[in-house]
Amino acid sequence: MQGNYFEPEFECASREVLRYIQSQKLIKMVERCYNNVPLYKKRFDEIGLLPGDIRSIDDISKLPFTYKNDLRDTYPFGMFAVPKEELVRVHASSGTTGKQTVVGYTKKDIDVWSRCVARCLASAGGTKSDYIHISYGYGLFTGGMGIHYGAEKLGATAIPVSTGNTKRQVLIMQDFGSNILCCTPSYAMYIGETIQKMGIDPKSLKLRAGIFGAESWTENMRKQIEELLCIKAYDIYGLSEIAGPGVASECQMQNGMHINEDMFYPEIINPETGEKVPDGEYGELVFTCIGKQALPLLRYRTKDITRFIRTQCECGRTFVRMEKPRGRTDDMLIIRGINVFPSQIESVLLSMGLAPNYQLVIDRINNLDTLEVQVEMNEEMFSDTVRDLEKISRKISATLQSTLNIASKVRLLEPKSIPRSEGKAKRVIDKRKI
Repeated sequence: MQGNYFEPEFECASREVLRYIQSQKLIKMVERCYNNVPLYKKRFDEIGLLPGDIRSIDDISKLPFTYKNDLRDTYPFGMFAVPKEELVRVHASSGTTGKQTVVGYTKKDIDVWSRCVARCLASAGGTKSDYIHISYGYGLFTGGMGIHYGAEKLGATAIPVSTGNTKRQVLIMQDFGSNILCCTPSYAMYIGETIQKMGIDPKSLKLRAGIFGAESWTENMRKQIEELLCIKAYDIYGLSEIAGPGVASECQMQNGMHINEDMFYPEIINPETGEKVPDGEYGELVFTCIGKQALPLLRYRTKDITRFIRTQCECGRTFVRMEKPRGRTDDMLIIRGINVFPSQIESVLLSMGLAPNYQLVIDRINNLDTLEVQVEMNEEMFSDTVRDLEKISRKISATLQSTLNIASKVRLLEPKSIPRSEGKAKRVIDKRKI
């Protein structure tokens, strides 16, 4: 074995031991759901399923799925499996795509979540000696406090900077000696741009790693962040309904994210049929929260599209790995009958040397869908002639068409003209009334 571990007895456990842990936790969780969550009791009764029918993790496919709308329909606390008196914290999603979803935690849930985040920090090389610079938002969003408690559980020093006031963030990095940066990848790029603008050599900072999540990003964007900040950039995965950050993360091998599957049992299913897909095939990621008390969701449909990697990782961890999600079933754009993921477009732009500052504008004109890709020029391009810019625009458009099998209009914008985000970047503007 090699690498840093926080709980090696679990992170490096044999598959047989993990299966036993998963089975025992699932049996207890199913009973809790049936006895304490009216929606689950109703669904069990509708299909004639009793808690006693679940005898091991192999029986998980007998259980009904849970959907995001279930949390909205039972808003705010209808899915909780414990009395309100046992809750020590609640978080909520932003509600940008509908009524916000509310999640709750018992004291044990907070400990489980913190342990999982501590594992993630350790897998990226984090130690008790590190200063963790947390630029995720604090509040109802799970990012800031999730990383914060994980840093403290690891024994490291948490710097709760939150988002905003980016120049001050850079000064804090200089003065406090921040070692690991945690934020969204788009904000990491913005911090890097700010460091450049301030005339600071990133190598003069003590940063050596970054743990980025909460929005999709490509391998090309990873390379840009690593070059801009002179660090290694690691992916972390989570969603508020399951726990928040810490469900899965990359180790120092940077070859897929290890899922904390003794707490969150993962499946990959065909999103249309609900059937499991063979290992190695892409499908929708589903989680069962076998380690939680307050909100123990059964087979929650994440809508993230990914696949599992089951080959032995060089880091020594035995937890299954998931690839970086290649898109979502709900942010997949259907344009003139073609499935398009924003991440595909981002990958093309970055491969052509452009910064990951772009927006996609979709409209419907005369009953025909149109796609306009607005992308910022870099400083070198901005000084080019009009003829040169037209040539670049045509080249981008042709490359996008060969990748997406759909024509698009490319509009080059001045540097820094697309609004920067301190949280999740707004990539898509869909003007269609569909």
